Amino acid sequence: MCSGNGTNFENIVRTCNKDEVVVMIHNKKKCGALKRAAKFGIPHCYINHKDEDQMVKLFESWRVDLIVLAGYMRVIQNPAAFPAPIINVHPSLLPKYKGLHAVEQAMDAGEEFTGCTVHYVNEELDGGEIILQKQVPILDDDDVESLTKAIQRMEYAILPAAISQFKHKWETEHSTVTSPLDG
Repeated sequence: MCSGNGTNFENIVRTCNKDEVVVMIHNKKKCGALKRAAKFGIPHCYINHKDEDQMVKLFESWRVDLIVLAGYMRVIQNPAAFPAPIINVHPSLLPKYKGLHAVEQAMDAGEEFTGCTVHYVNEELDGGEIILQKQVPILDDDDVESLTKAIQRMEYAILPAAISQFKHKWETEHSTVTSPLDG
């Protein structure tokens, strides 16, 4: 699910196996993610962020195992209604600096480090179980733009790693191991 330029979306497409990214929902009629989905031949659909029922139906029809918020700039109101776990990447070391303007908040607080977090989405804003976190130092000459870019580069590393971790866990839980003794 995307709202913006789609750089995290493209990174996911490039780092996953060809058939793993099956559909992309965008909540802005014109966004960079739309062009990136078309470039890779990924089916995509505009759905207003208020129409979660339609999103749920689309994800059910595609039988998805994981939903990734890749720059989706809206709160999911009822994540439990979705047919698969939802993960999000957030530009802070949660639980610090939830919500919008996390980079500015970390800088204003005089932090030495900030970073990014991949977490499960639940009913609490940026409050779900943490999957992965990575620190990013705040340099003396950083401004919001340069620090945001550094955090985005780290997001490009940890979001695919979190997806891979989920995939491994899912495959382990859903595999049917047969033994030669099973006959």
